[in-house]
Amino acid sequence: MGTVQQINGYQRIPPFVEIMDSTLRDGEQTNGVSFLPHEKLVMARKLLSDVNVDRIEVASARVSEGEREAVSKICAYAQKNGLLERVEVLGFVDGGKSIEWIASCGGRVVNLLAKGSLKHCVHQLHKTPQEHINDILRELDNAAAKNITVNLYLEDWSNGMKDSPEYVYQLMDCLVATAAIKRFMLPDTLGVMNPLQVIEYFRKMMKRYPDVHFDYHAHNDYDLAVSNSLAAVLSGARGLHVTVNGLGERCGNAPMASVQAILKDQFHAKTNIVESQLNDLSRMVESFSGISVAPNQPIVGENVFTQVAGVHADGDSKDRLYYNELMPERFGRKREYALGKNSGKANIAKNLEELGLELTPEQTRRVTQRITELGDKKEIVTQEDLPYIVSDVLKHDGSDEKVKLISYVVSTAYGLRPGANVKVEINGRQYDGSAVGDGQYDAFVKALRYIYKKYLNRTFPLLANYQVTIPPGGRTDALVQTVISWDNNGNILRTRGLDADQTEAAIKATFKMLNIIENEYSK
Repeated sequence: MGTVQQINGYQRIPPFVEIMDSTLRDGEQTNGVSFLPHEKLVMARKLLSDVNVDRIEVASARVSEGEREAVSKICAYAQKNGLLERVEVLGFVDGGKSIEWIASCGGRVVNLLAKGSLKHCVHQLHKTPQEHINDILRELDNAAAKNITVNLYLEDWSNGMKDSPEYVYQLMDCLVATAAIKRFMLPDTLGVMNPLQVIEYFRKMMKRYPDVHFDYHAHNDYDLAVSNSLAAVLSGARGLHVTVNGLGERCGNAPMASVQAILKDQFHAKTNIVESQLNDLSRMVESFSGISVAPNQPIVGENVFTQVAGVHADGDSKDRLYYNELMPERFGRKREYALGKNSGKANIAKNLEELGLELTPEQTRRVTQRITELGDKKEIVTQEDLPYIVSDVLKHDGSDEKVKLISYVVSTAYGLRPGANVKVEINGRQYDGSAVGDGQYDAFVKALRYIYKKYLNRTFPLLANYQVTIPPGGRTDALVQTVISWDNNGNILRTRGLDADQTEAAIKATFKMLNIIENEYSK
């Protein structure tokens, strides 16, 4: 799109850009996504209080009793904390029914949905433009009677500007004159625009209505939602609509994290977003929605701050040659260096340094060779694996396991809960434990908990996440990879196990975790 200076005539970037998050409304229109009322409340609190978005759109009016409960809970929370004017609900031109519904929930802002294209007005509503305008004016009176602020969506505005601009102007001329609408919100409802069209159409709107507050609402059908949002800001939009993780109907909406980063870094625009909270917010929405974030999703993807190539790690050590403004610490994350066949000595050295392990150049070379061999077999090596690889390669006594599995038996039978008998050795002493659980691995872990509590009087880490996958490139008959995240008094550890048997892989991951903790405990 070029720089601001290169795009003559469009230098209208406002000093401040409002961010309106529509995850709880438009994001919930993602196929298969449905939030419970308490989930909406938790996300609303996170968005308003921690991430500090300017506004949130939380529901569509009159959809269901579940939506009524969610909106009422959110409005009650917002009212108590002085945030009610930042909570918005989508409403319809329906003779005051939406306004009444919103008011009954405690809401004070409606995002009224009007038709922004002649085609929608005539073929969906079966009304003339003036009839639709009259209906909107009556809705504005209904809102005023309930002391409700009105923002107005011009649905299908992008096609309206393309096919029926005179209709858009007719609508705007009548409605701007009333001074009853706080914001006009211009959606690319079908995601058909490109940045040049956004600039052209916004220029026309800004020239004709220079004092109006315009929001832009992008959809991502052509993978241009972020670019189009930036084009809108470049052309004078005062507000942008986003969703967490880009959730939304069809291909989704503009993702909040990407929009925020580019606004700040590329255009030096100011927002109220607290960037350090974006990753936590993404994980929360990922959990509640059931929609996984792609590993390469900018800002919030698992891999985006992981250097794989060894030359990059080497460059980072030499005046941070491979750094840019997207520093992971900005977003509550940290840079990682992947371990695999492409790692090279520099990546290995970075991970060893973080673990506090010092090796000679020859030792580092041998460890690198072993990791490369594992990578060729498509095995994933983590930082937690490094001490064991070092021990295996160098035969160093200091890295011997302090916690060893001596033997175990797990059993399951129809009509009975699975059970486990476990014998372990911890710092040279052996202990036995048994337990039943909801599954074989659950019974195994409960037996370990019993041993740690009875014999060692120590707490056992809580299981935070459990994933079972086939290693990359594997097939259904290949090894099983189990990745377990543990919460050890607020410190999250992630370990992996690889085996043909899922339970055995999980047990390997568990003992890697126990040895990490034991090494820390013994210091």
